[in-house]
Amino acid sequence: MHRTRIVVLISLVVLVCAGAASAVPAATRSTAATTQELTIAASDGTRLSCGLILPGGSPPAGGWPGLLLFHGLGQRHAFMDTIANVAFAPAGFASLACDARGTGASNGKFGLDGPAEVQDARDLFDWLAARPDVSDTEIGAFGLSLGGGAVWNAAAAGVPFKAIVPAISWTSLLPALAPAHLPKVGLVKRLEQDVPGPWDPALAKARDDLLGDVVTPSVNAATTARSSRPKLHALTVPTFILQGRHDFLFDLDQALTAYRLLSGPKRLYLGDLGHPPASNPQSEQLVYLTQVVGWLEHYVAGGPKLVGDGVVLAHDPWKGTTTSFRNLPPTRHVSVNLLGTKVLAPGGAVSRSVRLTGGPFETFGDGSVSVRYSGGGRAWTQLAATVSVQGKATPVTEGAARVTKAAGLLRIPLMDESVLLARGKKVVVRIAASSKDGIFHAPPGQGNITIGRVTLDLSLLKRAVSR
Repeated sequence: MHRTRIVVLISLVVLVCAGAASAVPAATRSTAATTQELTIAASDGTRLSCGLILPGGSPPAGGWPGLLLFHGLGQRHAFMDTIANVAFAPAGFASLACDARGTGASNGKFGLDGPAEVQDARDLFDWLAARPDVSDTEIGAFGLSLGGGAVWNAAAAGVPFKAIVPAISWTSLLPALAPAHLPKVGLVKRLEQDVPGPWDPALAKARDDLLGDVVTPSVNAATTARSSRPKLHALTVPTFILQGRHDFLFDLDQALTAYRLLSGPKRLYLGDLGHPPASNPQSEQLVYLTQVVGWLEHYVAGGPKLVGDGVVLAHDPWKGTTTSFRNLPPTRHVSVNLLGTKVLAPGGAVSRSVRLTGGPFETFGDGSVSVRYSGGGRAWTQLAATVSVQGKATPVTEGAARVTKAAGLLRIPLMDESVLLARGKKVVVRIAASSKDGIFHAPPGQGNITIGRVTLDLSLLKRAVSR
């Protein structure tokens, strides 16, 4: 997760402890936490740069409840240290955060939460549990973006966390980076820039293939080894998922599928957080971080249950209100045909619009754009669809699909985004070789392509909660 998008957490997370109950006896609690910089050797000898944050005062009988904290891509453990100091330590947790291998001051090769990072999580769990001032059984985990992937993968691999909070992350990496086997080349380029150091060779090969706009056996192997989804049906650890409702890196499907599969206590918060185009309003951060502390206090430290199961959907845009559901909210589909015929020259685009009657509407779930075309094939290798609201610069959602025939009907799956469609505003569908923001990118075609009827299929909440 980009630093500019979440650094504002620091300014508000200090307030979280004021609103959360604590299971730690009052006599042992203190806001005067201590931070120790240290180096921990992983089981393969890789040296990890870490920070240990301990609450002030004396540890309770059996030791402090513990947390492993995992940072986002482009960050270092100091970011998580700050959150621990102002939120988790005052609530009575001892926290350990480390630079992921191959990043920051840690040695080794960057592996994007692969097998080596899963073993690191196991080693760090054992290291923290072995301390006499930390409980050897009451240990949970919290991770952001890259760190959320570490939490998912470690828990799925059997690291015995008492509770986990994976935030704005993935459970199945291939559809996150290459939905419908179309790489998000624009985003992969940005992610590569966040880790300039050495990469695990197999992962580097997969990265280069994605940048070359192909999904190869190397990509399949690398993404499969870094995906927790096949194991989630057997995961019973209490899980609080934080996911962004408008995130073009890790869309809603990453969290919705996980929520359906999990069999233990589970809570899903969907809000305006995450990677672009999420705006991450500061006032919302206090809301969900307070819930995170409450979840961990109950399921890790044995405190009262102040945060329940179910799904919470923050309203769009954030105005301080949310709507709760026992399960995932019900949806319906709306399908409209956008008629016309246009010949596109190389680099060209066509836009068509429709005003949906009624409303307001709120997208939620998997949608698609189907395009009737001719003159494709070698000339045009892919078509991308960008769905927007008239007058808004930020797309609602987008997607792309390969053109493999000279003519036909091409279905383009759209990323699962939850966005308010204001009453009376036109919905605009743009068709071109690349998405308007460059996330899906392809060279302009070598010849003309004719775009005929376009069908927009949107999944909507049965009843919009935002206004």
